[in-house]
Amino acid sequence: MSARRKEIAEEEKKEVFSEEEEERGGVEEENFEEALREAASTTAARRRSGRSGPQIIRNIPEVVDDFLRNFLRRAGLSRTLSSFEAEWYSSAQKHLTEALMPETPTTGVFFIPDALTHSQLLQSELERVRGETEQLRQEVLAVGESLVRTQRERGFHRLQYRQVAEDKNRLIEDFNQLKRHLESYEPALRQLDDKYQAALRQKMLITLEKDRVQNTSDARLNREKVEKGRGVKRSDSADKSSAKSPITRQSRDSQVPIYSRQLSPHLAQAKSQKWKNPGSFSLSCSIRAHKLPISCISLHPRKLILASASDDRSWRLWVLPANGEKVGQMMLTGEGHSDWLSGCSFHPDGSKLATTSGDSTVRLWDFSRGCCVLTLSGHCQPTWGCSFHSCGHFLASCSADKTVKLWDLNNQLCLLTLRRHTTSVNSVCFLPFSNLLLSCSADKTLALWDTRLGVCTTTIHGHLHPCNHATFSLAGDVVASCDSSGVVNLWDIRKPVSVMATVDAGSLGANQVVFSPSGKMLAVACSDRLVRLVKVDSCAVSSLSGHSDGVQSVTFDHTGESVMSAGSDGLINMWSEHEVNEETKK
Repeated sequence: MSARRKEIAEEEKKEVFSEEEEERGGVEEENFEEALREAASTTAARRRSGRSGPQIIRNIPEVVDDFLRNFLRRAGLSRTLSSFEAEWYSSAQKHLTEALMPETPTTGVFFIPDALTHSQLLQSELERVRGETEQLRQEVLAVGESLVRTQRERGFHRLQYRQVAEDKNRLIEDFNQLKRHLESYEPALRQLDDKYQAALRQKMLITLEKDRVQNTSDARLNREKVEKGRGVKRSDSADKSSAKSPITRQSRDSQVPIYSRQLSPHLAQAKSQKWKNPGSFSLSCSIRAHKLPISCISLHPRKLILASASDDRSWRLWVLPANGEKVGQMMLTGEGHSDWLSGCSFHPDGSKLATTSGDSTVRLWDFSRGCCVLTLSGHCQPTWGCSFHSCGHFLASCSADKTVKLWDLNNQLCLLTLRRHTTSVNSVCFLPFSNLLLSCSADKTLALWDTRLGVCTTTIHGHLHPCNHATFSLAGDVVASCDSSGVVNLWDIRKPVSVMATVDAGSLGANQVVFSPSGKMLAVACSDRLVRLVKVDSCAVSSLSGHSDGVQSVTFDHTGESVMSAGSDGLINMWSEHEVNEETKK
């Protein structure tokens, strides 16, 4: 009976132990889930903390009886497990636990490393390393592909560079070949240009010769009509002698025409011209005529051709632009003086040009022959200017030797030497269709000469500084003069005792004055780079700017609608009239 009771007691204990074991199993499962959550949170914290920080593994305490129970169950020691459970739940369980598990300094619990947690951490670290390895492998592959692509681009660019270098060398060779080809054409182009210039000069010379012949024939017909009206018969020999060139020699000296004053045939046309407002002129054309300063310009008697004399010892003829053109064209040039040129003047028939120079000579140039046909030597110092008589047989010149000389072009000799001034004579001018000659000097005076008698009829005083230039109006009743202080005086030739009007043209000096064909306007070339236009009746002054240096010479065209000026900058400027508004006209 006692054995039977023991078996029953053991079975009851087993049942109690099994119930407790089930309760323990539930607790163990809950502890395992908590451990997994803690391990996951630890892994996430490690990942957030970065790869460079060391891995920290927490020691999670494991229940001792669970460890032994699991170990015995895996080892198949069921009897030992039963004995352990019986003894564990005995009354001595507490004492055995205290004897087997000594207290730790901190918690009093014995810790056993958690292998499962370590395994999970190592697994996650391994997965992370594998991911990084895969990512690195992808990056290496991408870098390899980029390297291959860069190498291909490098090869492509090398090929392109070689092609561009070859094209460059080929273009350089083509350029050098074209340059050599162009150089081979330059002599031909120069030859063609010379031929063109020669043909152009020949054309202009033929035109001038045609005009001269026409004028000669017209003059002959008019003379024959006058002779028939007067009942005077001329022989054929006299007609032939009258048609000879003005520069051919004759057996006796030519005589100055007996008229003392004859009205200009252009005077009626000039008076009929409308008044031009000085403020209506604007720069329409600029010609680079010479490299050195231009000392004088002169307009052809009938054509829009301008002659220029320069310090470069040459003179040039320019066809001025017309009908809205902007460019002038050079048609002829001449060289022969040994020093700078100071003045130039057209022959009345337009076929010749007279020039004065610092070499003390006066030269006469024939356009039809294209050369100098006469050199007049008689002055002992530089000549400053010259003027033709209306008949074309006489030429007056002035010089720094204080004299004015009248030259007989037919006999090629000096007809008169006029002495009155005490210093250099700076300008000389014939009154159109008369025997009166006007001169001005650095002695501050003007002189009127009768060329038939060779005497000074009037001396005009009034300037306080050396006179640079003086001229007649086309009507011949007014004289304008300018001096080195910029003062312009207007004189009534019938009462030359007192000044009719005085105009201030600037403090740097006035170099030349000229009347418009109508006589209502006066143009002044000033050293302050300006051309000043003066209204004669009111002395109102307006300025034209366009030169970069002093203006040396100025002239009007045949109609008075344009003004030409030349200066030390080597430019010839042409100023034309433009339309103004109604307020300006008023």
